[in-house]
Formats: sequence, C-alpha cells, structure tokens
Amino acid sequence: MAGRLDGKVAVITGSGSGIGQAIAERLAQEGADCVVDYIVEPEEAQDTVAKITAAGGKAVMVKADVSVLTDCTNLIEQAWTQLGSCDILVNNAGIERSADFVDVTEADFDAVLGVNFKGAFFLTQAFVRKLSAAKKPGRVINISSVHEDMVFPHFSTYCASKGAMRMLMRDLAVELGPQGITVNNIAPGAINTPINKSLLADKPKLDALLKNIPLGRLGEPGEVAGVAAFLASDDGAYVTGSTYFLDGGLIRNYHEQ
Repeated sequence: MAGRLDGKVAVITGSGSGIGQAIAERLAQEGADCVVDYIVEPEEAQDTVAKITAAGGKAVMVKADVSVLTDCTNLIEQAWTQLGSCDILVNNAGIERSADFVDVTEADFDAVLGVNFKGAFFLTQAFVRKLSAAKKPGRVINISSVHEDMVFPHFSTYCASKGAMRMLMRDLAVELGPQGITVNNIAPGAINTPINKSLLADKPKLDALLKNIPLGRLGEPGEVAGVAAFLASDDGAYVTGSTYFLDGGLIRNYHEQ
C-alpha cells in the first residue's frame, strides 16, 4: 500500500528525541525519507535513524546548530545532496530558559530567540530558495507552542519566540502561497517528552496542570506527529496560514494559580 508521503524528503530539526523523533518516525511510516538533525547527542540521532529505517525509510544524520546560519544552509543542502530533494521542513528544534523578566540576560535572550525563531526563519529561507530554484512546491511545518498565544510568566523569551513564529507563519503563508508552499504551525500544550521530566516527577505540580486540561491528561509525541503527517500530505494541501492547537483544551481553560 502506497504511503501518503512516498517519494518525499523531510528535514526535521531537533529530531533526536521527543516530538522531533516521533515526527521523523511517523513521516517515514508514511513513505518519506528523512534528514535527522542533532547538535550534541549523536546516539539519540542514531536511534531516530534506526526507527526511520525500521519504518522502511532512508535517513541521514546531519549535525547542525540551527542558530548558526551556515549550519541552516548546510542542513538543507545535505537533504538535496544525499537524498535528492527536500519537500518538507519541520522546524521542531526549541529551547526554553526560565527567569523573571527583570533577570533575563542577553545570553539567555540570544540563545532562546536564536534557536526558536532565528533558526526557523533562516532554515525556511534556505528551504524556500532551493524549492524556488527547482520550481517545486513544499510544506513548512513549525512546531510552535500554546505559548504563541497563551501567557507563560517567567518565560518571556520563550513566549516572544513563539509569538514571532506565529506571525512569521501567517506572513509566509501569504507570501509563499503563489509558489505552492504551505506554512502552518502546530502548537502543542503539555506533552509527555523528556523536556517535561521534572514536571512528571513533581506530582502536586502535575496534578495542578492536569486540572487545567479538559481532557485530563498530557499529550503524546505521536499525537503531534499525526498532525504533522496530515499537514505534510496531500490531505493537508489546502491548509496554510493556520495554527493547530494540540493541547487537550488547555488554552481554553488555563489560568494562573
């Protein structure tokens, strides 16, 4: 049975674990070949490659810090050089730093905005330049956050980066639509990933969060991956300029304790 993404090539940033790994595995199951991006954990990236191979896809690993422009360009180039194309870009890499607003350092600001926003901006630029030269359509899928729209006190840099990603997505949907390039965001809420390890271990804090989630549970990486697969496929061909909130209803029910 043919997969929805047969013949397609996807670049997924931050795909060594968590949501990025789940998306890479799901896209491979749908027929795509994948470029796995990592920075400091080659073992995690190798695990993702193994999952992609087990799903029947081809995979290559590329070390790339998305906050560095030359790494962004190389990441897209490697997709074309090693896999022959690049049809889907998933801007998943992201970091957060907690601090009261008055204590945010320039280093923290540069780190968070560099990965979360600058990286997505210039990776998308490199991706689109190659598509334009080849006269091909494409899909940009940004892994944003409920915090592109919902307040998160003590995480001002994170919220600023995701809010910027929201407006960039909307702007590029209009600018790139005539080229057949769709641009959408997936905005996860609380997902069961390694980044939430401390939350999962803090039962009172976890219970308080779950009371704010109408569905009463955390999301799973595979659920985010399912939406990404839809947006990457022909089923999502007429979708652009949209944010898909994947949060169990959190954004509609959230309030500070």
